[in-house]
Amino acid sequence: MLEGMSAIEVTHLTKRYGDTVAVRDVSFAVETGEIFGILGPNGAGKTTTVECVAGLRTADGGTVRVLGRAGGDRELRELVGVQLQESRLPEKTTVGEALELFAAFYPDPADWRALAGDLGLGGKLKERFGRLSGGQQQRLSIALALVGNPRIAILDELTTGLDPQARRDTWSLIREVRDRGVTVLLVTHFMEEAERLCDRIAVIDRGAVVALDTPAGLVDRAGALRRLRFRPSVPLDEVLLTDLPEVESVRQEGDRIEVTGTGAVVQAVAATLAAHQIIAHDFRVEQDNLDDAFVRLTSRGNGA
Repeated sequence: MLEGMSAIEVTHLTKRYGDTVAVRDVSFAVETGEIFGILGPNGAGKTTTVECVAGLRTADGGTVRVLGRAGGDRELRELVGVQLQESRLPEKTTVGEALELFAAFYPDPADWRALAGDLGLGGKLKERFGRLSGGQQQRLSIALALVGNPRIAILDELTTGLDPQARRDTWSLIREVRDRGVTVLLVTHFMEEAERLCDRIAVIDRGAVVALDTPAGLVDRAGALRRLRFRPSVPLDEVLLTDLPEVESVRQEGDRIEVTGTGAVVQAVAATLAAHQIIAHDFRVEQDNLDDAFVRLTSRGNGA
C-alpha cells in the first residue's frame, strides 16, 4: 500500500435487491490505524455496505478499494479479517478446533494458541462453542477474525445481545485489536459504543451517508443543545436571558430556571447573571450526546 493511502476507500457505492435499493451512493474513506464506525438504525444498509467492502457481495455501482486493491481481490482475503453479524459455529465445535481450522486457511497465520490466550480463551480450547457464554463467543469471533494476521478487521454488530459487563469487555478487546496495528471497521447501532470507541463515524440512514465526522463533531453538526439549570439568588426577569442570542428558551419551575441554548450559552448566561449581581445556586449544565445527535440526523428525528 502506498504511503498516505487510505486503508479503505468507498466511492458512490450502490447495492440493490430487486426493486429495493439497500445502499445508495455511499462514499467514505477509512484511514490506516483508526477505528471507523458505521452507525445507523436497523435496516439502514450498514451490513450490506461492509459486506461489499469485504468482497462478500458485489456492488451494483460505485467502487470499493481496500489496501489499494479493488474490492473482491482474492489476495485481500488474507489481509482482511471479518466477523459477521450473528455468525455462529457448529455447537459441538471446540474453541481449539475452530481456531486451528481457520488458521489453516492462511499462508502465514498467527499462533492461534497464543491468540486464544491473549483474548482470554486459553483455558477454553477444549470447550464446545455451544457451551460458551455470549461474551466468550464474541471473543472467539474476534480471534477468528484475527487468526490470519489481517491488516483490517471488519466487525459487524459485535456486542448485540451481550450484557453490559460483557459489552465493556468486548470494547477493551477492540481497542487491543487496534493497538496491534489493525485498522478496524466497526458496525454498530449502539450510540455509547460508537462514542467510546470510534475515531470517526459515518451515519447511514435509508442506505445513504447522512453525516461523517468524529463523535464530537457529529454532536456539534446536529446543533448540540446545552441545558442550564440553577436557582437564582433573587427573582429573575426572564427577558435578561431570552434577549441573549445564544439562548433558545427559558423555562421557570418554582424557584428554578432552565435555560436551553447553543454555542457559548454557558458563558453568556454566567456573564449576564454576574452583571446583575445574581448568584446561580445549584448551577448544572447538561449537553446533548451522540444519541441526541443520531435522532436529529436520521429519519428517527423527523417522525419517519
